[in-house]
Amino acid sequence: MNIQIFGSSKCFDTKKAQRWFKERRIKFQYVDLPSKGLSPREYQSVKQKVGLEALVNTKCRAYEDLYMAYIAPAAREEKLLENPVLFQTPIVRNGREATVGYRPEIWETWE
Repeated sequence: MNIQIFGSSKCFDTKKAQRWFKERRIKFQYVDLPSKGLSPREYQSVKQKVGLEALVNTKCRAYEDLYMAYIAPAAREEKLLENPVLFQTPIVRNGREATVGYRPEIWETWE
């Protein structure tokens, strides 16, 4: 297993995901999403699995400040890559598999 957790240090679900993997002694790589972001290829891989709507955090302040609800889908993807704070966290990847949010019921099937 090659687990990557993309998240924010302030996000409680990210901390819960890290704890879930630590308790099972599963090694993972943590990536701070607000500072590092997702590469375009990682973004496409995750988007293919979960869809664009699941990746966007509609409850964050930046979503309203950038008027994300009113722009076209193509422009929305561009804004999302430019502003990583818009991502719903945690994004957990295992090779080609991916989840958004705290989803231990799916992670158990990866083992």
